[in-house]
Amino acid sequence: MSEKSLYERLGGYDALAAVAGTLLPRLQGDSQLGRFWEHRGTDGIEREKQLLVDFLASSAGGPMFYTGRDMKISHEGMQISESDWSAFMSHLGATLDAFELPQRERDDVVAFIESTKSDIVEV
Repeated sequence: MSEKSLYERLGGYDALAAVAGTLLPRLQGDSQLGRFWEHRGTDGIEREKQLLVDFLASSAGGPMFYTGRDMKISHEGMQISESDWSAFMSHLGATLDAFELPQRERDDVVAFIESTKSDIVEV
């Protein structure tokens, strides 16, 4: 019997959409990170949320196809600092806590997100 993909272990599309729907407002409301969404319209934010869900689903072994740019290109020039990354990771942790993600899946998600850091943090 083959092991389930991370996508399946996380609960599939609806679970990832719920996490993204919780995480993004947390990030937008953060006094440090909110600047990245200050001048974004509602439609742009909804598109970003969908791209996030697609990226996570695709990366976790799900059936989604991610059509966005890679992490380096999409974050280039944003001046994302180590401090911004730490604030983001804190919100990610709190979001995963809210969904009571089991430790194994939490470790896998955090490891994957950490693997994108070098493409996102610039300063």
